[in-house]
Amino acid sequence: MYIEAQDPEVAAAIAGEEDREKHGLELIPSENYASHAVREANGSIFTNKYSEGYPGARYYGGQQFTDGIENIARDRAKKLFNAQYANVQPLSGAGANLAVYAALLEPGDTVLGMDLSHGGHLTHGHPVTFPSKVFRFVRYKMKNADTGEIDYDEMRDVALREKPKILLAGFSAYSRELDYERFAAIAREVGAHAVMDAAHIAGLIAGKALKNPFDAGFDVITTTTHKTLRGPRGGMILTRENADIAKKIDKAVFPGLQGGPHMNVVAAKAVAFGEALHPSFQTYAAQILKNAKAMETVFLHHNVRMLGGGTSNHLILADVYGSLGVTGQEAETVLDEVGMTLNKNSIADDTRKPMDPSGIRFGTPAITTRNFGEKECARVAELMIETLRNTNNAATKAKVREEITALARTFPIPESFV
Repeated sequence: MYIEAQDPEVAAAIAGEEDREKHGLELIPSENYASHAVREANGSIFTNKYSEGYPGARYYGGQQFTDGIENIARDRAKKLFNAQYANVQPLSGAGANLAVYAALLEPGDTVLGMDLSHGGHLTHGHPVTFPSKVFRFVRYKMKNADTGEIDYDEMRDVALREKPKILLAGFSAYSRELDYERFAAIAREVGAHAVMDAAHIAGLIAGKALKNPFDAGFDVITTTTHKTLRGPRGGMILTRENADIAKKIDKAVFPGLQGGPHMNVVAAKAVAFGEALHPSFQTYAAQILKNAKAMETVFLHHNVRMLGGGTSNHLILADVYGSLGVTGQEAETVLDEVGMTLNKNSIADDTRKPMDPSGIRFGTPAITTRNFGEKECARVAELMIETLRNTNNAATKAKVREEITALARTFPIPESFV
């Protein structure tokens, strides 16, 4: 590698990360492994090229290949999600959400989205974010944190009272499937746009393991491309059929919020979407859900409380402080020590602070990419609980670390998925 001779410090960090991923298990539900082909496109010669504008309407010359690659990415995205329009230029999921706000709202307009403490996302209007300074956000919650049921009656009451311009579905730490028909019906009743932030579950939708919000009448889907889609780090916006909305979104992305797109990332998105169109991707998506259910069964057996009572998707949010007397921060740290990487996470109406909350969030997309099945995932769940019940036992942690290393060696990270 050129980098080894030119910049050994950076090369060492890259090698270290490669070793960490190879010998440990990635359980953060928003992370995954990209194929060698995706990474190759991401590091390609397209890094050099400015391509402000859209195919056929650029502000620089030399676009015959950038236009081609962006059209490939858009066409594949539309096919995956049964959409008529796709913008593949957003640099992140947060940027995609901001572009939708900019396209569909005027300053001061109202958005109704999921409360962060009940599974929503920062970009859905948390006070620390920039959109909250421009737009007005109101929130809905779960009716019962132990079942995960959304209080749709309250959502409708809030929508009728607040008259939002966007009714926003989607989440970052919610383990059940949403009732898209109820969302769409409420949105139509109050004259709002129905928008789904599918960043976490886009791959499960594309793989037909979960429902497609467009089938229920949603107007827009935003997503990242690096989670369950196994692509490069980036964002995307899909429009079902409204050409006017699509034009507004295109203008909001460029020139509204971004300059030149990262064409190397667009190329990598095209590769990832091609992989997701392969029949094997549907098998992968279905296995993610089976594996999450296998982990749920173990946590139920050990009486560890799960928000939502379990999972209907790829992730589990567990109350380890209430069930095991271990804080989320302590759990994250000790599990990292034995080779299982996940993240601390607040639970609904958490009494603890966000940097040391009551819960942990983990999921199965990455280990399913490594070809783990239900048996292996159940064993990982057992090892998680054993570790959390013996946080100060060096012998237990050494034994668990050895078994995790053996599992990682038995199920190496694939370089190709098709």
